[in-house]
Amino acid sequence: MFIGIDHGTSALRFSAGKGRRFKVPREDAVSFCMEDLSRLAPPDEIEGIALTYSMGDNFSAITPLHLLVNRGLVSREGAGKHTGGGTRVFDQVLQSGIPAVAIPGLHRGSPTDPRFFVYSHQASPEKVGIAFNVVQDLGADVVVSDVSSNTVTILVKGGRLVGALDACIFAPGTEHGALDVDAIRRVDRCETTANEAFLHAGVSHTLPPADRVPALALFSAMECAALLVLAPGARVALAGTMAPVIAAEVRSLLGREVSVYDEWCAADGLALIAEKVFSGARDILGLGVRS
Repeated sequence: MFIGIDHGTSALRFSAGKGRRFKVPREDAVSFCMEDLSRLAPPDEIEGIALTYSMGDNFSAITPLHLLVNRGLVSREGAGKHTGGGTRVFDQVLQSGIPAVAIPGLHRGSPTDPRFFVYSHQASPEKVGIAFNVVQDLGADVVVSDVSSNTVTILVKGGRLVGALDACIFAPGTEHGALDVDAIRRVDRCETTANEAFLHAGVSHTLPPADRVPALALFSAMECAALLVLAPGARVALAGTMAPVIAAEVRSLLGREVSVYDEWCAADGLALIAEKVFSGARDILGLGVRS
């Protein structure tokens, strides 16, 4: 059995395939033990694990955990919430002896379109799991917008990752978003940190309730439309907790069919990646596999 572990914004999600899943809020994951995986399978039946950790910005190939430096991070500083739960899960898996690989995020060291390198970071590693899952269903050309606490949209063309628009660049999520002029001024006045401004730039903090879902749908559709410039024939999908909520409006805005996945898309995709990697695959969506 193969397991995928999604280090999400609000929770860690564990999957051994559709129907075999559980999640733990990030704050609660600080007490995680490998025995917890018995909810999916007896530990001696686990053949391999693929996991994600934070931004995954210090490596660019799918890599065994023991070969990573600083758990695959340039730094723990930056845009995001830090609780210690993801670190606990990473270290428990590393110490378990079960074969495990980490999935990289997309950044300037990734084999994506170099025009995306105008930004240092394109997407966190769980988006690779989402993309792989969707490609299995919809084919080699897809645009996927993951909409929940934050919004990140990714493009796969010809079965290879082309690039992505990260949460701090464009579309807001429910909690997080890009820093606008007002936020920059507050940071410059030392009224808040840049990270705190990012964590409070989502629609839940900036818009009245009636406008929040329409805004999420609009900006998600705009990101999809932007990436469709590079692959006009790509199929479009939504993932994340807000995907079912905004799907109808995104379909209307784009004028095309949109497939809908839920919050388990990343963990399920990571379980599929684990199976491929530990069956000998040397390439996943254009990302190499280290041994």
